[in-house]
Amino acid sequence: MIEVQHLTKRYGPVTAVDNISFRVEKGQILGLLGPNGAGKSTTMRILTGYMPATDGKAIVAGYDVFAKPIEAKSRIGYLPETPPLYPDMTVREYLTFVAKIKMKKTSKAERTARVDAVMKRTFVDDMAKRHCAKLSKGYRQRVGLAQALIHDPEVLVLDEPTAGLDPKQIIETRQIIKSLAGNHTVVLSTHILPEVVQTCQSVVILNKGKVMAVDTPDNLTRQLRGSSSLYVQVDAPGNDPVDTLAGVPGVTKVDIADRHEGFVGYELQTAPERDVRRDVARAVVDRGWGLLEMRPTRMSLEDIFLQLTTQEVKDEPKDATEVANA
Repeated sequence: MIEVQHLTKRYGPVTAVDNISFRVEKGQILGLLGPNGAGKSTTMRILTGYMPATDGKAIVAGYDVFAKPIEAKSRIGYLPETPPLYPDMTVREYLTFVAKIKMKKTSKAERTARVDAVMKRTFVDDMAKRHCAKLSKGYRQRVGLAQALIHDPEVLVLDEPTAGLDPKQIIETRQIIKSLAGNHTVVLSTHILPEVVQTCQSVVILNKGKVMAVDTPDNLTRQLRGSSSLYVQVDAPGNDPVDTLAGVPGVTKVDIADRHEGFVGYELQTAPERDVRRDVARAVVDRGWGLLEMRPTRMSLEDIFLQLTTQEVKDEPKDATEVANA
């Protein structure tokens, strides 16, 4: 549904987006994740035809955004970071105005029905008669999302859709976005890690204008760790289980994870695709020690994000080209 090929955007000597490539399948929610200044908003503005790229291609629903802008834009709903509301209009008046622009070939009755449906879907129907200037931040975001949805686009591009919202509003907005998957292809930008985990099926991590990784959070975890990890909590008074645990076939490294009164937690690195749980349990129990806990562990998205965005940016980012071309 969306294909970005070697996209670059330069502002004089500054390169905001540097030769990035990725794709989004139909019905997916993809998160553009990166620190402030990573190039997320610039990428979205190029995708929506708001600004041209210096080099590269952006294809939406089969249409090149630059070669066939009208066809591409008609299939996109865009919510910029600041919702484009008219403060002197009521919510209904504003959405009706947007519907007239985006649904020119439909009847007034069809547009009215669509406005009603979108207000209900984004939970702003109770604010239909309120002026946009008097809406809270959360309701302004919802009305902005409603205008992006008004013409039922195939693709939604949402720039920081939960920025500045309180925790309750964030949860409600995420639920709305998740409900759009399947019927719409969604690209959202964020620097909030839980946003990606709770909302997106795949993620593009950007840093300094470059793609650092493209994958699902689970695949990124496996890819970056390169091995499995197991947490084991052992009650072995007067003994040091490290050598015993390290001697289990398939265990490559043992680190102390935490200490408690009378027992210690260990993190075991294991060979890829090697399940060592039975052997670890047997080694502990055969020595008469207490096996209090054993569970697989994984890098959090926060660990991945920090690892990728604090390392030096290379000309060829880790696995980005390989994954983008898959």
